[in-house]
Amino acid sequence: MNEPRSRARLPWWLALCLFAAIAVFFLWEEHQAHILGALPYLLVLACPIIHFFMHRGHGHPRGGGETS
Repeated sequence: MNEPRSRARLPWWLALCLFAAIAVFFLWEEHQAHILGALPYLLVLACPIIHFFMHRGHGHPRGGGETS
């Protein structure tokens, strides 16, 4: 038979989110200088990716030939 669920148990996804939040906090506290120092480089690396995705759908033909 189905046993009633205990109210004391956390759902697995809530426990996972709590663990992730604690991990992010400690990673931020220990590596804040490294993360903030890498931000300018991450912005420069993001430029080609943004350029690639933003130039889709400008009305250019998808095929190799010219359309009239």
